[in-house]
Amino acid sequence: MLGVGDRSLLLSFMYPLHRHLHQHMPKPVAARRLQIKTMSTEMNNHAAPANLNTPFPSVPYHVGIIMDGNGRWAQKRGLPRAAGHQAGVDNIRRILESSVSHGIKVLTIYAFSTENWQRPLEEVTGLMLLLSLTIKRQLNELHKNGVQIRHSGRMEGIDPDLQKQIRHALEVTQHNDRIILNVAFNYGGRAEILDAVRSALADGIAPEELTEELFSHYLYTADLPDPDLIIRTGGEWRLSNFLIWQAAYAEYYTTPTYWPDFDEKELYKALDEYNHRERRFGRVLQPHS
Repeated sequence: MLGVGDRSLLLSFMYPLHRHLHQHMPKPVAARRLQIKTMSTEMNNHAAPANLNTPFPSVPYHVGIIMDGNGRWAQKRGLPRAAGHQAGVDNIRRILESSVSHGIKVLTIYAFSTENWQRPLEEVTGLMLLLSLTIKRQLNELHKNGVQIRHSGRMEGIDPDLQKQIRHALEVTQHNDRIILNVAFNYGGRAEILDAVRSALADGIAPEELTEELFSHYLYTADLPDPDLIIRTGGEWRLSNFLIWQAAYAEYYTTPTYWPDFDEKELYKALDEYNHRERRFGRVLQPHS
């Protein structure tokens, strides 16, 4: 549905999981933390003010979110993992609305990775069903509210009927300009780079002709600016194959808050932290006189 490949951004508006999403899904495998320097809520001592509409001096144009922690959120409450997916889908709407209020122009959400196919069949089937239901029930509202839907990822492997729904959603909303909701669905950063290389070779691009700028035009996000800020919920410190080319100079913010609990105040904290960073892009900044 969204765009160039993977999964549809409609996951951001996913409908309640329904009875079709069943209960028992395996506990997430504990992941080893990468030792990287990251923007963390541990460094953020700035509480969100009562008025969350207080403007920031600098607003990231493009924000990417790794929406992690749905399963753990559910398990903590004695609920099936499916309930966590439902809560996570319900949360996308308020973060999209809050992003609009802050002036963010592009929101990319990591909804389903190429590695997620390895999850139990029941869980994968439920997520695909949820996406289909969301497109059917939410497309008109998204269009009415000026949301342009994009898709980043591979279409291969997605059910043909669902592919048709995704492409239809992309076509219907293509001229909307209030905010771009780019859903990374069936997405993997390494797969994206491989696909870009193959496309460049197919176009007869010579090695000496290939530049970073030209190569970027072959990515799923070809006409989108690189993300300024990557947010990861759920406490993990890794990229998990998300926008690994585009996020080279993005600021990173990680929070232990699970995605279903990541509300407007949590987004405000992330944006506040972003405003306390100096983006040098490899340069040495001159001291202020």
